[in-house]
Amino acid sequence: MAQALSRFAYQLLLYLGLLPLLGYLLWRSLRDSRYRQRLAERFGWLPADLKRGGIVVHAVSVGETIAAIPLIKQLQQRYPDQPITVTGTTPTGSATIISRLGNTVQHCYLPFDYPGAVTRFINRLQPQLIVILETELWPNLLGKCDKALIPTVLANARLSARSARGYRRFAWLTLPALQQVSLLLAQDNASARRFRALGHTKVQVAGNLKFELRLPDNLNELSSSMAPALSERLVWVAGSTHEGEDEQLLQLYPKLKGQFSNLLLVLVPRHPERFNKVAALVTDAGLNLWRRSSGGLPDASTQVALIDSMGELLAWYQQASLVFIGGSLIGRGGHNPLEAICFGKAVQTGPHYFNFADAYNQLAQRQAVSIVDNAAQLQHSTAQLLDNALLRKQQGERARQFYQSQQGAVARSCQAIAALCSDNLVSVCEGASGDEVYWFYADMFDTVGAAQFNPQWWQQQQAVTGSSTGRNTAWFVRHTHQDRTHQLVLRHYYRGGLAGKLIKDRFFYQSAINSRAMQEFSLLQWMRRQGLAVPKPVAARYQQTGLSYRADLLIERISTGRDLASILHTTRALTAAEWHAVGVAIARLHAAGVDHTDLNCRNILLDASGTIWLIDFDKCRRRLPGNWQQQNLQRLLRSLRKEQAKLTPFQWQETAWQNVINGYQQQQ
Repeated sequence: MAQALSRFAYQLLLYLGLLPLLGYLLWRSLRDSRYRQRLAERFGWLPADLKRGGIVVHAVSVGETIAAIPLIKQLQQRYPDQPITVTGTTPTGSATIISRLGNTVQHCYLPFDYPGAVTRFINRLQPQLIVILETELWPNLLGKCDKALIPTVLANARLSARSARGYRRFAWLTLPALQQVSLLLAQDNASARRFRALGHTKVQVAGNLKFELRLPDNLNELSSSMAPALSERLVWVAGSTHEGEDEQLLQLYPKLKGQFSNLLLVLVPRHPERFNKVAALVTDAGLNLWRRSSGGLPDASTQVALIDSMGELLAWYQQASLVFIGGSLIGRGGHNPLEAICFGKAVQTGPHYFNFADAYNQLAQRQAVSIVDNAAQLQHSTAQLLDNALLRKQQGERARQFYQSQQGAVARSCQAIAALCSDNLVSVCEGASGDEVYWFYADMFDTVGAAQFNPQWWQQQQAVTGSSTGRNTAWFVRHTHQDRTHQLVLRHYYRGGLAGKLIKDRFFYQSAINSRAMQEFSLLQWMRRQGLAVPKPVAARYQQTGLSYRADLLIERISTGRDLASILHTTRALTAAEWHAVGVAIARLHAAGVDHTDLNCRNILLDASGTIWLIDFDKCRRRLPGNWQQQNLQRLLRSLRKEQAKLTPFQWQETAWQNVINGYQQQQ
């Protein structure tokens, strides 16, 4: 009840904030027209040419996108047949995705966290994995993924003590969302401890992705083009500055200029909409300004260079004599120093660096950063470092060594993601008409189409090995792929009850991801990741016709498995240990929160090795603990009694039921 109320309160706040949100976008668009472009994507209506399936990597803005690039490249190598969709939130982040990754990935905005927008996004893309950079907790997105059994990973996650207090303050909202994350990869041990203290159990320390910065392909060319104009200058680069900092830096510049006549101050504002304002500040200060957008390069008379372009900060860091990292003279929390120290540059920061406290503290321990408390100390630090090239070089080299020692996060993160997904992702494709969607494992099929779900096709291949004798026929087929032969079960979905007599195998419209076939496929896939003995899903088909759909499923057959009813009728009684194992298997299923709505003795198999398998999960789902658990057990007991009354012989006695209960209770 509390969780439902929390979700309702969150939804209410979202909808109350819709008009202010639209107003904010309009206001931002007055300075940057990109904020009023592609609005449909922000509400979940995606471009028609995006491929379905694959991996979604969400990086909010520029910094997260740059950090994500090495991980994206690794994922592309590990899953070469899977499309990767990189989403962002800001126009600058979007521009970075396009400029750095081009057409090697798909790109769109991540929609705002409205239920309808998130549903459209998930239904359209049908992703098989979502990786979110740092700690972007969107309750509706995570809730939808959890319900659809789409694994979610928080990568490069960090949590400061201040943020942890905020999480606890809004625990009604943040903690349920956090619990729905499948895997959390923390940057450092301190963040991992804080996440665990909030109750998240699946936390691993993978390290900081930003220590493995992938440099742009054109960086050397761009940097080399700047070098002639800067070779005789002392270049003081202030990166990612905010309002309130540019003013202080411009006040310091004339004082430092008197000591260093060849000093060039390079201002790189964090937000593009501030470019013109910063230019006005320089002009009002009576300083000679050069703007990157004006073309050319700064000349000997230039005092302040304003970088009013995107994607060039690294090139200026590479040319810098000294780097100040913005957002730290004011209470913004600082910005990432790693992009500067990877070039072995001496770095300065103000006192407000809590967003990157771990990195700065480790740099400080190694005397690899200059931390100042105010503008006066910044002036003193800058003069000292500019006056001593050896001091700058030694500090920068210590920073570079620290940067190199921290690498390995990309490999660890990619390995953890592969383990979560069993190193195998479902491929998704569409039929020629667009009304059919197929899911399949590439290690079982190169591709699938309508033929693979037609029993007559398998008969033509002389691959049918049998069929079931239940209410609706399921076909047993043999399939060879890459010199390996698999035994499969092909099942078409039929309606039950009176509706089944009228419309047989048509179901009221659902999106593909919510169809009977894909839901059972996803549940089987999820249960296998939990270590449960259930069949492997192999392929599924969704076929829409008007306002209805048909569905089919291919799963691996438990080749030596026989259902309990068949064993008890034709072969023998089960031993006490085997009945005990049945109870254990059901208890493990319930511990995972899976409600098997048709748990009967024909849906429980015993194989030649003595393993208990559970099958037929159509219309089953994950649930919180409740009466349904005992109802599952009672349904199984009723089915045993029913078969005993119908079949002769049937080698089962009521006394054997206690062994099932003993196994069930022992496992709990």
